Amino acid sequence: MYDKFGLFIDGRWTSALDGATAPVFSPVSERSLGQVPVASVADTEAAIVSAAAGFAAWKAKSAFERADALHAIADEMKRRTDEAAAMISLETGKPIAQSGREWGLSVDQFRWFAEEARRIYGRIVESRVPGGRFEVHHEPVGIAAAFTAWNFPAALIARKLAPALAAGCSTIIRPSSQTPGVAMVMVDCCRAGSLPAGAVNLVIGPTAATYAPIMASKAVRKVSLTGSTRVGQQMIRDAAATLKKVSMELGGNAPLIVYDDADLEAALNAAVPTKFANAGQVCVTADRFYIHESLHDAFVSGFVERTRAIKLGDGMDASVGMGPLINAGRLAEMEKIVAGAVQAGATLVHGGARAAGFNAGHFFEPTVLTGCSDDMGVMADENFGPIAAISRFASDDEVLARANACDMGLSAYAFTTSPKRARRTVAELKAGMVGINSFAMAASEAPFGGTNHSGMGREGGVEAIRDYLDVKSSQMVWA
Repeated sequence: MYDKFGLFIDGRWTSALDGATAPVFSPVSERSLGQVPVASVADTEAAIVSAAAGFAAWKAKSAFERADALHAIADEMKRRTDEAAAMISLETGKPIAQSGREWGLSVDQFRWFAEEARRIYGRIVESRVPGGRFEVHHEPVGIAAAFTAWNFPAALIARKLAPALAAGCSTIIRPSSQTPGVAMVMVDCCRAGSLPAGAVNLVIGPTAATYAPIMASKAVRKVSLTGSTRVGQQMIRDAAATLKKVSMELGGNAPLIVYDDADLEAALNAAVPTKFANAGQVCVTADRFYIHESLHDAFVSGFVERTRAIKLGDGMDASVGMGPLINAGRLAEMEKIVAGAVQAGATLVHGGARAAGFNAGHFFEPTVLTGCSDDMGVMADENFGPIAAISRFASDDEVLARANACDMGLSAYAFTTSPKRARRTVAELKAGMVGINSFAMAASEAPFGGTNHSGMGREGGVEAIRDYLDVKSSQMVWA
């Protein structure tokens, strides 16, 4: 399955210098999908040298040449949609329809930033010096390194790779070792852009062999991470030694507020499939459900009814609505979270256990808990799984205060038919993204990212490319 790929260094696929390999396991069958090379420190250092040469060649290209290259990559990605979607589902277990949508969103990133490459505007500022003026323009920051998680193995890379290339940076990609094949397909698509050797590099392997050399290198000037808050905090500390630019999308613990005037059916029809997409392994999914007391019982009834209809199984089966968790550790964590909530007084309404009827795979039932209080772990911490924790509220002031009583600030959602209430909610919720009557926050044209312990910087939108650019000003004086 991985035979035609490997590490990608200096414009070619290669094995690890010491020949080391490791298996990648299916979360559905728990069997090996194949062997992938495992980079050593020497491999990562070679990728850094390659990226330095690639940067010199790539930054010399005009913005229009970079745009054409990104469009060519997008064309190739679109052509290979079926291959990529299958790879996503095989490695993550997510339903094939969700995998196809993820790859489509990834193509969109390359289309969007192809056009943004043409719109890296400078400006002229009048000087107080007679005959002078300031010119402000932007330059690519240098080598950019991307560290990504396994839950959206295509989209998370595309959000970093596309703006970096559009800005004129060369890149080193370090994907999760649990989902390396998706990164390989995307990097292979980059060959269609006729990029200079070294403009894109891919290394796979443990922290000591990949992350550590990249963070220690003075040549790498920008790092972007999608991962946990704990890892993000460590990356900030490590980046300080060489003063790298950092941007990161970290954990979330999104609240969903359903006000008393909400369209209940619309809220239910959107909330259930969104909550259990990718088995709940989504940083921006709603974890804390705050339902107005007048709608609480009807919401719970409708939520459970729709949850019962979800079919679990292999994501390659088009009839499946939810696949497995990524590994056995996540299964154990879900059991621990549910047990803790029930012990603390929550009511288990549906699910709550490993799914029966499977001889293998990391399947956990879609789970609904009610009577959850804010001091319970299931509400206080991101569960990153198929667990909906439901609580009731009485007033707007109460629910907004409770929703904000969290260090995370990635996304938040509310359903209401009142424009006034919607505006207040957007203004008062402490989150980088707020959805009103919608969960659709991930789009290439809109900035994506959080505040507080959920990270810094933005991916998507006109804002994203700025993280890969340095600002330079010059004053010219003519007599």
